[in-house]
Amino acid sequence: MKRALNHMTVPTLGYEAFLDLAASLDCVGVEVRNDLTRSLFDGMTAQAAGEMARDKGLRLVGLSQVYPFNSWSDDILKEVRDLITTAKSSGAETISLIPRNDGTQTGNGERHANLRIALKNIKPMVEDAGLVALIEPLGFARSSLRSKLETVETIAALDAKHVFKIVHDTFHHTLAGGGAMFPAQTGIVHISGVTDPTLGIDQMEDADRVLVDERDRLGNVDQIRALLKAGYDGPISYECFSPEIHALAEPQAAIRKSFEFISSQLAAEAA
Repeated sequence: MKRALNHMTVPTLGYEAFLDLAASLDCVGVEVRNDLTRSLFDGMTAQAAGEMARDKGLRLVGLSQVYPFNSWSDDILKEVRDLITTAKSSGAETISLIPRNDGTQTGNGERHANLRIALKNIKPMVEDAGLVALIEPLGFARSSLRSKLETVETIAALDAKHVFKIVHDTFHHTLAGGGAMFPAQTGIVHISGVTDPTLGIDQMEDADRVLVDERDRLGNVDQIRALLKAGYDGPISYECFSPEIHALAEPQAAIRKSFEFISSQLAAEAA
């Protein structure tokens, strides 16, 4: 399992401290975000930030995010262009595209058309940059793009498999009702657990996303195992939104314990 760390898991850490944490956890790379309360790279230039990561033995596996990418406009065009520029300067391997998540634009015809329009416009931009754009279906009932199948089919229809990949998020996969996995079309896997036994699947929200342990209700280990067995070989990145996790005094110990729990479960099955 190629470990990675999303800055959302430890948003109070400065950029360099975040990199040091990821390196101490034996991660292959990190995902950096532009939607935290701190400035991207803590105000460092993108080039310097990328060099710092590589000096610590880490890849910038992802740079997030453009939202809502599937409500195409001149403003979204500019956001995509700017994020691509930052990714190229920093050496980031991917940019992330997040769909509208407010209960609008969810009808079949509108949803399909909006996705196709956005991807058709973004395709030449990421092609020219030599990047991959990651599309993350969100499992919430209010999401304008819940289905990985729908996303994969649209990518194929645009002959764009070389520039678009999907995010397999174990939380959103569960909320969307499970279904097929697409390891060959998956660019990154996001993991997080939900342990509150009182919540229905339709009641789970980002704030409920904690570290994975034996109480996990999302089937993280089963999902990871299935993806690895099917040939997925990319980063598996921790993305926790819970204030409880954000407030941890010693995140290194807690995250390491969870990574090791997952690894031990995978190893036990293999044996």
